Amino acid sequence: MKEYDYKKLQNGSDIRGVAMDGVPGENVNLGKEETFRLTRGFAFWLSEKLEKPVESLKISVGHDSRLTAEELKTTIADTLVHIGVKVYDCGLASTPAMFMSTIFPEYACDGAIMITASHLPFNRNGFKYFDKDGGLNKADISAIIAFAERDEITERLSSVSNPGANPAEKRDLIERYSQHLREKIIAEAANAKNPDAPLTGLKIVVDAGNGAGGFYAEKILAPLGADVSASQFLEPDGHFPNHQPNPENKEAMASISKRVVESGADFGLIFDTDVDRSSAVDKYGKEISRNAIVAMAAALIAAEHPGTTVVTDSITSDQLTVYLEKCLGLKHLRFKRGYKNVINKAIELNESGIDSQLAIETSGHAAYKENYFLDDGAYLATKIVIKAAQLAQSGAGIDVLLSSLAEPKEAIEIRFPISGSDFGAYGEKVLTDLKKWAMEPEQVSDGISLVEPNYEGVRLNFRTEDTEGWCLLRKSLHDPIMPLNVEVTKGSCEKILCIIKVFLSKYDKIVVE
Repeated sequence: MKEYDYKKLQNGSDIRGVAMDGVPGENVNLGKEETFRLTRGFAFWLSEKLEKPVESLKISVGHDSRLTAEELKTTIADTLVHIGVKVYDCGLASTPAMFMSTIFPEYACDGAIMITASHLPFNRNGFKYFDKDGGLNKADISAIIAFAERDEITERLSSVSNPGANPAEKRDLIERYSQHLREKIIAEAANAKNPDAPLTGLKIVVDAGNGAGGFYAEKILAPLGADVSASQFLEPDGHFPNHQPNPENKEAMASISKRVVESGADFGLIFDTDVDRSSAVDKYGKEISRNAIVAMAAALIAAEHPGTTVVTDSITSDQLTVYLEKCLGLKHLRFKRGYKNVINKAIELNESGIDSQLAIETSGHAAYKENYFLDDGAYLATKIVIKAAQLAQSGAGIDVLLSSLAEPKEAIEIRFPISGSDFGAYGEKVLTDLKKWAMEPEQVSDGISLVEPNYEGVRLNFRTEDTEGWCLLRKSLHDPIMPLNVEVTKGSCEKILCIIKVFLSKYDKIVVE
Protein backbone atom coordinates (compact mmCIF):
# COMPACT_ATOMS: atom_id res chain seq x y z
CA MET A 1 0.00 0.00 0.00
CA LYS A 2 1.35 3.39 -1.03
CA GLU A 3 2.01 5.83 1.78
CA TYR A 4 1.12 9.49 1.49
CA ASP A 5 2.39 12.50 3.38
CA TYR A 6 0.07 15.40 2.66
CA LYS A 7 0.47 16.93 6.12
CA LYS A 8 3.45 18.89 4.75
CA LEU A 9 0.98 20.68 2.47
CA GLN A 10 -1.08 22.03 5.35
CA ASN A 11 -0.52 25.70 6.11
CA GLY A 12 -2.84 26.33 9.03
CA SER A 13 -6.32 26.44 7.51
CA ASP A 14 -5.03 26.31 3.90
CA ILE A 15 -3.30 23.88 1.57
CA ARG A 16 -0.11 25.24 -0.04
CA GLY A 17 2.64 23.61 -2.04
CA VAL A 18 4.99 23.78 -5.01
CA ALA A 19 2.83 23.41 -8.12
CA MET A 20 5.35 23.91 -10.91
CA ASP A 21 9.04 23.66 -11.68
CA GLY A 22 11.18 26.74 -12.09
CA VAL A 23 12.87 27.33 -8.75
CA PRO A 24 16.05 25.32 -8.04
CA GLY A 25 15.70 22.97 -5.11
CA GLU A 26 11.89 23.21 -5.01
CA ASN A 27 10.30 20.06 -6.36
CA VAL A 28 6.62 19.83 -7.25
CA ASN A 29 4.59 18.42 -4.35
CA LEU A 30 1.14 19.71 -5.34
CA GLY A 31 0.51 18.06 -8.68
CA LYS A 32 -2.31 16.13 -10.28
CA GLU A 33 -2.31 13.15 -7.90
CA GLU A 34 -2.23 15.29 -4.74
CA THR A 35 -4.99 17.51 -6.13
CA PHE A 36 -7.10 14.48 -7.09
CA ARG A 37 -6.87 12.89 -3.66
CA LEU A 38 -7.31 16.13 -1.68
CA THR A 39 -10.38 16.98 -3.75
CA ARG A 40 -11.91 13.61 -2.94
CA GLY A 41 -10.96 14.16 0.69
CA PHE A 42 -12.85 17.48 0.73
CA ALA A 43 -15.91 15.96 -0.98
CA PHE A 44 -15.98 13.12 1.55
CA TRP A 45 -15.49 15.52 4.48
CA LEU A 46 -18.32 17.75 3.22
CA SER A 47 -20.59 14.76 2.65
CA GLU A 48 -19.96 13.54 6.20
CA LYS A 49 -20.51 16.99 7.77
CA LEU A 50 -23.75 17.67 5.90
CA GLU A 51 -24.93 14.03 6.05
CA LYS A 52 -25.60 14.16 2.32
CA PRO A 53 -24.57 11.67 -0.36
CA VAL A 54 -21.56 12.87 -2.33
CA GLU A 55 -23.56 12.75 -5.56
CA SER A 56 -26.06 15.29 -4.16
CA LEU A 57 -23.38 17.88 -3.37
CA LYS A 58 -22.94 21.15 -5.24
CA ILE A 59 -19.41 22.62 -5.21
CA SER A 60 -17.97 25.72 -6.91
CA VAL A 61 -14.37 26.00 -8.11
CA GLY A 62 -12.45 29.19 -8.89
CA HIS A 63 -8.90 30.53 -9.03
CA ASP A 64 -6.69 33.60 -9.05
CA SER A 65 -4.11 34.51 -11.68
CA ARG A 66 -1.48 31.86 -10.88
CA LEU A 67 0.15 30.04 -13.79
CA THR A 68 -0.96 26.58 -12.65
CA ALA A 69 -4.54 27.59 -11.87
CA GLU A 70 -6.24 26.22 -14.99
CA GLU A 71 -4.49 22.85 -14.77
CA LEU A 72 -5.40 22.41 -11.10
CA LYS A 73 -8.96 23.60 -11.71
CA THR A 74 -9.42 21.04 -14.48
CA THR A 75 -8.21 18.25 -12.18
CA ILE A 76 -10.52 19.39 -9.36
CA ALA A 77 -13.57 19.76 -11.61
CA ASP A 78 -13.00 16.43 -13.37
CA THR A 79 -12.50 14.67 -10.02
CA LEU A 80 -15.72 16.08 -8.59
CA VAL A 81 -17.77 15.43 -11.73
CA HIS A 82 -16.55 11.83 -11.81
CA ILE A 83 -17.94 11.16 -8.33
CA GLY A 84 -21.30 12.73 -9.15
CA VAL A 85 -20.87 16.22 -7.68
CA LYS A 86 -22.61 19.17 -9.38
CA VAL A 87 -19.76 21.56 -10.22
CA TYR A 88 -19.80 25.29 -11.00
CA ASP A 89 -16.65 26.40 -12.85
CA CYS A 90 -16.29 30.04 -11.75
CA GLY A 91 -13.02 30.73 -13.59
CA LEU A 92 -11.03 33.77 -12.45
CA ALA A 93 -12.44 34.77 -9.08
CA SER A 94 -11.52 36.03 -5.63
CA THR A 95 -11.42 34.03 -2.42
CA PRO A 96 -14.31 35.98 -0.82
CA ALA A 97 -16.41 35.59 -3.97
CA MET A 98 -15.95 31.83 -3.77
CA PHE A 99 -17.39 31.79 -0.26
CA MET A 100 -20.32 33.90 -1.46
CA SER A 101 -21.21 31.12 -3.90
CA THR A 102 -22.51 29.30 -0.82
CA ILE A 103 -24.66 32.37 0.05
CA PHE A 104 -26.03 33.70 -3.24
CA PRO A 105 -29.39 31.91 -3.69
CA GLU A 106 -28.88 31.26 -7.40
CA TYR A 107 -25.70 29.33 -6.53
CA ALA A 108 -26.50 27.84 -3.08
CA CYS A 109 -23.36 25.70 -3.14
CA ASP A 110 -22.65 23.25 -0.35
CA GLY A 111 -18.96 24.00 -0.62
CA ALA A 112 -16.37 25.97 -2.56
CA ILE A 113 -12.73 25.55 -3.51
CA MET A 114 -10.49 28.53 -4.25
CA ILE A 115 -7.18 27.79 -5.98
CA THR A 116 -4.65 30.27 -4.59
CA ALA A 117 -1.43 30.62 -2.65
CA SER A 118 -2.07 34.26 -1.74
CA HIS A 119 1.12 36.32 -2.21
CA LEU A 120 3.61 33.42 -2.38
CA PRO A 121 6.05 33.09 -5.34
CA PHE A 122 4.88 32.16 -8.84
CA ASN A 123 5.71 28.44 -8.52
CA ARG A 124 3.40 27.91 -5.54
CA ASN A 125 -0.30 27.23 -5.42
CA GLY A 126 -2.83 25.90 -2.99
CA PHE A 127 -6.45 25.49 -1.97
CA LYS A 128 -8.81 27.29 0.37
CA TYR A 129 -11.98 25.41 1.23
CA PHE A 130 -15.36 26.81 2.28
CA ASP A 131 -18.74 25.60 3.34
CA LYS A 132 -21.79 27.65 4.35
CA ASP A 133 -20.21 28.28 7.78
CA GLY A 134 -17.20 30.04 6.25
CA GLY A 135 -13.58 29.10 5.74
CA LEU A 136 -12.52 25.77 7.18
CA ASN A 137 -10.44 25.59 10.33
CA LYS A 138 -7.11 23.87 10.90
CA ALA A 139 -8.78 20.75 12.31
CA ASP A 140 -11.00 20.51 9.23
CA ILE A 141 -7.99 20.63 6.91
CA SER A 142 -6.31 17.91 8.96
CA ALA A 143 -9.42 15.74 8.56
CA ILE A 144 -9.48 16.32 4.78
CA ILE A 145 -5.83 15.30 4.56
CA ALA A 146 -6.51 12.16 6.59
CA PHE A 147 -9.35 11.23 4.21
CA ALA A 148 -7.17 12.00 1.18
CA GLU A 149 -4.49 9.60 2.41
CA ARG A 150 -6.91 6.67 2.85
CA ASP A 151 -7.26 4.48 -0.24
CA GLU A 152 -10.59 3.07 0.95
CA ILE A 153 -12.13 6.56 0.80
CA THR A 154 -11.02 6.98 -2.79
CA GLU A 155 -12.36 3.55 -3.66
CA ARG A 156 -15.67 4.23 -1.91
CA LEU A 157 -16.18 7.42 -3.90
CA SER A 158 -15.52 5.53 -7.14
CA SER A 159 -18.72 3.54 -6.68
CA VAL A 160 -21.07 6.38 -7.71
CA SER A 161 -23.83 4.94 -9.89
CA ASN A 162 -23.78 7.59 -12.61
CA PRO A 163 -20.36 9.30 -12.63
CA GLY A 164 -19.91 12.27 -14.93
CA ALA A 165 -23.59 12.66 -15.65
CA ASN A 166 -23.44 16.43 -15.09
CA PRO A 167 -20.40 18.17 -16.61
CA ALA A 168 -19.05 21.30 -14.90
CA GLU A 169 -21.17 24.38 -15.59
CA LYS A 170 -19.39 27.68 -16.27
CA ARG A 171 -20.64 30.56 -14.13
CA ASP A 172 -19.59 34.25 -14.06
CA LEU A 173 -19.37 34.45 -10.28
CA ILE A 174 -17.20 37.56 -10.20
CA GLU A 175 -19.90 39.53 -12.06
CA ARG A 176 -22.52 38.40 -9.53
CA TYR A 177 -20.19 39.30 -6.68
CA SER A 178 -19.45 42.71 -8.27
CA GLN A 179 -23.19 43.36 -8.57
CA HIS A 180 -23.51 42.60 -4.85
CA LEU A 181 -20.90 45.27 -3.97
CA ARG A 182 -22.22 47.80 -6.51
CA GLU A 183 -25.66 47.57 -4.93
CA LYS A 184 -24.15 48.19 -1.49
CA ILE A 185 -22.35 51.33 -2.70
CA ILE A 186 -25.47 52.70 -4.44
CA ALA A 187 -27.56 52.11 -1.31
CA GLU A 188 -25.12 53.60 1.19
CA ALA A 189 -23.15 56.27 -0.67
CA ALA A 190 -26.42 58.18 -1.13
CA ASN A 191 -25.54 60.76 -3.79
CA ALA A 192 -28.72 62.72 -4.56
CA LYS A 193 -27.23 64.28 -7.72
CA ASN A 194 -26.06 60.96 -9.16
CA PRO A 195 -28.05 58.19 -7.46
CA ASP A 196 -26.90 55.54 -9.95
CA ALA A 197 -23.34 56.86 -10.15
CA PRO A 198 -22.53 57.90 -6.57
CA LEU A 199 -18.77 57.83 -7.16
CA THR A 200 -18.85 60.58 -9.79
CA GLY A 201 -16.06 63.07 -9.09
CA LEU A 202 -13.84 60.60 -7.24
CA LYS A 203 -10.51 59.56 -8.75
CA ILE A 204 -9.38 56.22 -7.33
CA VAL A 205 -6.24 54.23 -8.08
CA VAL A 206 -6.60 50.45 -7.88
CA ASP A 207 -3.46 48.29 -7.79
CA ALA A 208 -4.27 44.61 -8.29
CA GLY A 209 -0.63 43.50 -8.42
CA ASN A 210 -1.52 41.38 -11.50
CA GLY A 211 -3.64 39.18 -9.26
CA ALA A 212 -7.40 38.64 -9.42
CA GLY A 213 -8.43 42.09 -8.11
CA GLY A 214 -8.64 44.02 -11.38
CA PHE A 215 -12.40 43.51 -11.42
CA TYR A 216 -12.76 45.99 -8.58
CA ALA A 217 -11.81 48.90 -10.83
CA GLU A 218 -13.50 47.60 -13.96
CA LYS A 219 -16.72 46.09 -12.61
CA ILE A 220 -17.42 48.12 -9.46
CA LEU A 221 -15.80 51.56 -9.41
CA ALA A 222 -15.96 52.58 -13.07
CA PRO A 223 -19.65 51.66 -13.61
CA LEU A 224 -20.54 53.81 -10.59
CA GLY A 225 -18.83 56.90 -12.00
CA ALA A 226 -15.33 56.78 -10.47
CA ASP A 227 -12.31 57.78 -12.53
CA VAL A 228 -10.04 54.71 -12.45
CA SER A 229 -7.80 55.76 -15.35
CA ALA A 230 -4.68 55.84 -13.17
CA SER A 231 -5.14 52.28 -11.91
CA GLN A 232 -2.26 49.87 -12.47
CA PHE A 233 -1.45 46.19 -12.82
CA LEU A 234 -5.06 45.14 -13.32
CA GLU A 235 -4.18 42.46 -15.87
CA PRO A 236 -3.96 38.95 -14.39
CA ASP A 237 -0.41 37.66 -14.76
CA GLY A 238 0.89 34.82 -12.62
CA HIS A 239 4.49 35.88 -13.19
CA PHE A 240 3.71 38.99 -11.05
CA PRO A 241 6.06 41.11 -13.16
CA ASN A 242 5.60 44.46 -11.41
CA HIS A 243 5.67 43.86 -7.69
CA GLN A 244 4.65 41.25 -5.15
CA PRO A 245 0.83 41.21 -4.84
CA ASN A 246 0.93 41.89 -1.13
CA PRO A 247 -0.22 45.02 0.76
CA GLU A 248 2.51 44.33 3.35
CA ASN A 249 5.24 44.50 0.71
CA LYS A 250 7.23 47.77 0.84
CA GLU A 251 7.78 47.93 -2.92
CA ALA A 252 4.08 47.37 -3.58
CA MET A 253 3.03 50.14 -1.21
CA ALA A 254 5.68 52.51 -2.55
CA SER A 255 4.42 51.85 -6.08
CA ILE A 256 0.79 52.69 -5.40
CA SER A 257 1.73 55.67 -3.19
CA LYS A 258 3.73 57.15 -6.05
CA ARG A 259 0.89 56.51 -8.50
CA VAL A 260 -1.71 58.19 -6.29
CA VAL A 261 0.40 61.33 -5.83
CA GLU A 262 1.48 61.61 -9.48
CA SER A 263 -2.05 61.12 -10.80
CA GLY A 264 -3.70 63.48 -8.31
CA ALA A 265 -6.06 60.76 -7.15
CA ASP A 266 -8.27 61.06 -4.08
CA PHE A 267 -6.95 57.76 -2.70
CA GLY A 268 -5.71 54.34 -3.72
CA LEU A 269 -6.69 50.74 -2.98
CA ILE A 270 -4.33 47.77 -3.18
CA PHE A 271 -5.18 44.06 -3.04
CA ASP A 272 -3.31 40.83 -2.57
CA THR A 273 -3.51 38.09 -5.21
CA ASP A 274 -6.81 36.52 -4.19
CA VAL A 275 -8.40 39.71 -2.79
CA ASP A 276 -8.97 38.55 0.78
CA ARG A 277 -6.67 41.37 1.93
CA SER A 278 -6.51 45.05 1.07
CA SER A 279 -4.92 48.28 2.14
CA ALA A 280 -5.20 51.92 1.13
CA VAL A 281 -3.23 55.10 0.44
CA ASP A 282 -4.55 58.63 1.03
CA LYS A 283 -4.25 61.51 -1.46
CA TYR A 284 -0.88 62.49 0.00
CA GLY A 285 0.54 59.03 -0.69
CA LYS A 286 0.53 58.09 2.97
CA GLU A 287 0.06 54.37 3.55
CA ILE A 288 -3.02 53.27 5.44
CA SER A 289 -1.65 49.92 6.49
CA ARG A 290 -0.84 47.83 9.57
CA ASN A 291 -2.17 49.76 12.60
CA ALA A 292 -3.75 52.41 10.36
CA ILE A 293 -5.84 49.94 8.33
CA VAL A 294 -7.10 48.44 11.59
CA ALA A 295 -7.99 51.93 12.80
CA MET A 296 -9.79 52.81 9.57
CA ALA A 297 -11.72 49.53 9.47
CA ALA A 298 -12.88 50.21 13.02
CA ALA A 299 -13.72 53.87 12.35
CA LEU A 300 -16.09 52.78 9.58
CA ILE A 301 -18.37 50.98 12.07
CA ALA A 302 -17.83 52.97 15.29
CA ALA A 303 -20.96 55.12 14.96
CA GLU A 304 -23.23 52.14 14.21
CA HIS A 305 -21.79 49.90 16.93
CA PRO A 306 -20.65 51.96 19.93
CA GLY A 307 -18.64 49.96 22.45
CA THR A 308 -18.13 46.94 20.23
CA THR A 309 -14.98 44.86 20.70
CA VAL A 310 -12.41 44.92 17.90
CA VAL A 311 -10.27 41.76 17.84
CA THR A 312 -6.79 42.19 16.37
CA ASP A 313 -3.60 40.21 16.10
CA SER A 314 -0.87 40.38 18.71
CA ILE A 315 1.47 42.96 17.17
CA THR A 316 -0.76 46.02 17.22
CA SER A 317 0.55 49.13 18.93
CA ASP A 318 -0.44 50.82 22.17
CA GLN A 319 -1.33 53.90 20.12
CA LEU A 320 -3.95 51.85 18.27
CA THR A 321 -5.49 50.79 21.57
CA VAL A 322 -5.72 54.44 22.63
CA TYR A 323 -7.33 55.38 19.30
CA LEU A 324 -9.89 52.56 19.41
CA GLU A 325 -10.84 53.03 23.04
CA LYS A 326 -10.39 56.76 23.70
CA CYS A 327 -11.19 58.26 20.28
CA LEU A 328 -13.76 55.80 18.92
CA GLY A 329 -15.27 54.54 22.18
CA LEU A 330 -14.67 50.90 21.27
CA LYS A 331 -12.96 48.04 23.08
CA HIS A 332 -9.73 46.43 21.88
CA LEU A 333 -8.83 42.78 22.37
CA ARG A 334 -5.31 42.00 21.21
CA PHE A 335 -5.26 38.27 20.38
CA LYS A 336 -3.09 35.91 18.30
CA ARG A 337 -1.61 36.15 14.81
CA GLY A 338 -3.45 34.24 12.08
CA TYR A 339 -6.60 35.51 10.41
CA LYS A 340 -8.62 32.45 11.45
CA ASN A 341 -7.54 33.00 15.06
CA VAL A 342 -8.88 36.56 15.22
CA ILE A 343 -12.07 35.62 13.35
CA ASN A 344 -12.78 32.64 15.59
CA LYS A 345 -12.15 34.76 18.68
CA ALA A 346 -14.66 37.38 17.51
CA ILE A 347 -17.22 34.64 16.83
CA GLU A 348 -16.55 33.19 20.28
CA LEU A 349 -17.10 36.61 21.90
CA ASN A 350 -20.45 37.04 20.16
CA GLU A 351 -21.55 33.56 21.22
CA SER A 352 -20.71 34.46 24.83
CA GLY A 353 -22.82 37.63 24.66
CA ILE A 354 -20.01 40.15 23.99
CA ASP A 355 -20.62 42.20 20.85
CA SER A 356 -17.70 42.03 18.42
CA GLN A 357 -18.27 43.49 14.97
CA LEU A 358 -14.73 43.35 13.56
CA ALA A 359 -11.83 40.91 13.51
CA ILE A 360 -8.75 42.16 11.69
CA GLU A 361 -5.03 41.51 11.30
CA THR A 362 -2.45 44.19 10.57
CA SER A 363 -1.77 42.23 7.35
CA GLY A 364 -5.10 43.54 5.99
CA HIS A 365 -7.35 40.53 6.69
CA ALA A 366 -10.55 42.33 7.80
CA ALA A 367 -13.68 40.38 8.71
CA TYR A 368 -16.92 42.15 9.63
CA LYS A 369 -19.78 40.44 11.45
CA GLU A 370 -22.17 42.08 8.97
CA ASN A 371 -20.33 40.21 6.18
CA TYR A 372 -20.38 36.67 7.61
CA PHE A 373 -17.03 37.25 9.35
CA LEU A 374 -15.47 36.77 5.93
CA ASP A 375 -11.99 38.21 5.49
CA ASP A 376 -12.78 40.14 2.34
CA GLY A 377 -10.43 42.77 0.95
CA ALA A 378 -12.99 43.99 -1.57
CA TYR A 379 -15.64 44.40 1.12
CA LEU A 380 -13.27 46.50 3.25
CA ALA A 381 -12.41 48.52 0.14
CA THR A 382 -16.14 49.01 -0.49
CA LYS A 383 -16.72 50.37 3.00
CA ILE A 384 -13.79 52.77 2.48
CA VAL A 385 -15.20 53.86 -0.89
CA ILE A 386 -18.65 54.50 0.62
CA LYS A 387 -17.14 56.63 3.37
CA ALA A 388 -14.96 58.47 0.86
CA ALA A 389 -18.02 59.29 -1.24
CA GLN A 390 -19.84 60.61 1.83
CA LEU A 391 -16.86 62.71 2.94
CA ALA A 392 -16.34 64.10 -0.55
CA GLN A 393 -19.73 65.79 -0.40
CA SER A 394 -18.32 68.04 2.33
CA GLY A 395 -14.94 68.42 0.65
CA ALA A 396 -13.03 66.08 2.98
CA GLY A 397 -10.85 63.04 2.24
CA ILE A 398 -10.43 59.71 3.98
CA ASP A 399 -7.33 60.97 5.79
CA VAL A 400 -9.59 62.81 8.27
CA LEU A 401 -10.68 59.47 9.72
CA LEU A 402 -7.21 58.87 11.11
CA SER A 403 -6.30 62.39 12.22
CA SER A 404 -6.35 61.32 15.90
CA LEU A 405 -4.30 58.15 15.44
CA ALA A 406 -0.85 58.60 16.94
CA GLU A 407 2.06 56.70 15.48
CA PRO A 408 5.10 55.23 17.22
CA LYS A 409 8.36 57.10 16.92
CA GLU A 410 10.06 53.96 15.63
CA ALA A 411 9.07 50.34 14.96
CA ILE A 412 11.14 47.31 13.92
CA GLU A 413 10.71 43.56 13.48
CA ILE A 414 13.64 41.18 13.92
CA ARG A 415 13.49 37.43 13.23
CA PHE A 416 15.72 35.15 15.28
CA PRO A 417 16.26 31.71 13.69
CA ILE A 418 16.02 28.55 15.83
CA SER A 419 18.21 25.57 14.93
CA GLY A 420 17.23 21.95 15.48
CA SER A 421 14.12 19.92 14.74
CA ASP A 422 12.47 20.62 18.12
CA PHE A 423 12.19 24.36 17.45
CA GLY A 424 8.60 24.55 18.69
CA ALA A 425 9.35 23.17 22.15
CA TYR A 426 12.61 25.10 22.33
CA GLY A 427 10.87 28.37 21.49
CA GLU A 428 8.25 27.68 24.14
CA LYS A 429 10.97 27.22 26.77
CA VAL A 430 12.54 30.54 25.77
CA LEU A 431 9.18 32.29 26.20
CA THR A 432 8.59 30.67 29.59
CA ASP A 433 12.02 31.79 30.76
CA LEU A 434 11.50 35.33 29.43
CA LYS A 435 8.25 35.62 31.33
CA LYS A 436 9.97 34.57 34.58
CA TRP A 437 12.87 36.95 33.88
CA ALA A 438 10.54 39.91 33.38
CA MET A 439 8.94 39.31 36.79
CA GLU A 440 12.24 39.41 38.67
CA PRO A 441 12.68 42.43 40.99
CA GLU A 442 15.73 43.67 39.08
CA GLN A 443 13.79 43.99 35.82
CA VAL A 444 10.75 45.49 37.50
CA SER A 445 12.92 48.15 39.12
CA ASP A 446 14.47 48.88 35.71
CA GLY A 447 11.04 49.78 34.33
CA ILE A 448 10.28 46.47 32.59
CA SER A 449 6.82 45.00 33.13
CA LEU A 450 4.95 41.98 31.84
CA VAL A 451 1.78 42.76 29.85
CA GLU A 452 -1.17 40.65 30.96
CA PRO A 453 -3.47 39.35 29.65
CA ASN A 454 -1.52 38.37 26.57
CA TYR A 455 -2.47 35.57 24.21
CA GLU A 456 0.64 35.05 22.10
CA GLY A 457 4.29 35.06 23.06
CA VAL A 458 5.55 37.42 25.76
CA ARG A 459 4.80 41.15 25.59
CA LEU A 460 6.83 43.55 27.74
CA ASN A 461 6.44 47.25 28.47
CA PHE A 462 9.52 49.43 28.93
CA ARG A 463 9.22 52.63 30.94
CA THR A 464 12.66 54.06 31.74
CA GLU A 465 14.08 57.56 31.95
CA ASP A 466 15.08 57.57 28.27
CA THR A 467 12.90 54.86 26.72
CA GLU A 468 9.16 54.23 26.47
CA GLY A 469 7.86 51.40 24.37
CA TRP A 470 7.10 47.70 24.19
CA CYS A 471 8.26 44.48 22.61
CA LEU A 472 6.64 41.17 21.74
CA LEU A 473 8.64 37.98 21.36
CA ARG A 474 6.71 35.06 19.90
CA LYS A 475 7.05 31.85 17.98
CA SER A 476 6.30 31.83 14.28
CA LEU A 477 3.10 30.02 13.35
CA HIS A 478 4.92 27.68 10.98
CA ASP A 479 8.65 28.39 10.72
CA PRO A 480 11.73 27.81 12.97
CA ILE A 481 12.03 31.46 13.93
CA MET A 482 11.15 33.74 16.81
CA PRO A 483 9.94 37.15 15.58
CA LEU A 484 10.51 40.14 17.82
CA ASN A 485 8.42 43.29 17.34
CA VAL A 486 9.62 46.50 19.02
CA GLU A 487 7.96 49.93 19.12
CA VAL A 488 8.92 53.08 21.00
CA THR A 489 7.33 56.45 21.58
CA LYS A 490 10.46 57.73 23.34
CA GLY A 491 14.09 56.79 22.83
CA SER A 492 15.07 54.14 20.30
CA CYS A 493 14.16 50.54 19.52
CA GLU A 494 17.85 49.69 19.68
CA LYS A 495 17.92 49.88 23.48
CA ILE A 496 15.06 47.40 23.88
CA LEU A 497 16.54 45.20 21.16
CA CYS A 498 19.89 45.08 22.96
CA ILE A 499 18.23 43.99 26.21
CA ILE A 500 16.39 41.16 24.46
CA LYS A 501 19.52 40.10 22.56
CA VAL A 502 21.45 39.82 25.82
CA PHE A 503 18.68 37.62 27.21
CA LEU A 504 18.58 35.41 24.08
CA SER A 505 22.38 35.02 23.96
CA LYS A 506 22.10 32.37 26.71
CA TYR A 507 20.33 29.99 24.32
CA ASP A 508 22.63 28.05 22.00
CA LYS A 509 19.92 27.23 19.45
CA ILE A 510 18.87 30.87 18.97
CA VAL A 511 20.86 32.70 16.29
CA VAL A 512 21.57 36.21 17.60
CA GLU A 513 23.64 38.49 15.39
